[in-house]
Amino acid sequence: MTSLSANLKLLRERIEKRSREWGRDPEAVKLLAVSKTQNLEKITEALEAGVRFFGENRVQEAYSHWEDLRRTYPDLRLHLIGPLQTNKVKEAVALFDAIETVDRPSLARELQKEITKQKRNLTCFVQVNTGAEPQKSGVAISDFPALLNLCQEIGLSISGLMCIPPPQEPAGLHFALLKKLAKQNGLNELSMGMSGDFETAIQAGATIVRIGTALFGERE
Repeated sequence: MTSLSANLKLLRERIEKRSREWGRDPEAVKLLAVSKTQNLEKITEALEAGVRFFGENRVQEAYSHWEDLRRTYPDLRLHLIGPLQTNKVKEAVALFDAIETVDRPSLARELQKEITKQKRNLTCFVQVNTGAEPQKSGVAISDFPALLNLCQEIGLSISGLMCIPPPQEPAGLHFALLKKLAKQNGLNELSMGMSGDFETAIQAGATIVRIGTALFGERE
């Protein structure tokens, strides 16, 4: 068994254990393998270990990894988990199955236009800047209701919410806030939690945990 396979086995066991501890169905928590900056060898190793759910941060980098692999592995699903510029929407809609970082009206409008044009069935999440960090992407909590209303008005289907808590603050507080916002608005998907805090995220209701280092190891 390779180190990646061993890491994957351990992660799945931890997800199952924590889910059961908190009275949740382990099948309701999906492991998203964060493959940003990983080389093709590592990504292929993950695919051979059975991983089919991946997250990428940048559109161009994702194309270099996945354009050919998508033909070889037609059952894989790709999520964009990094900021998306409006001039990259066309390429993003063509490649990804989900955009987790909708955070402003201009992006929502461009996504809806391109999804309709390409006739893609894309899943979208609103990224919420729960820590009010000026350097971080995500809609401010005060602007969230207006953005969600706009998405509904233009027909951009929003399945859930995503957040990245400030590293210096307890992650659980931010996960609980995201869960509250989702519940208030009838949204079922919650993308939250990374290698260092995914167990806390599971307790708070995460349906997607984004795992990079704990799966692939430290970047060289």
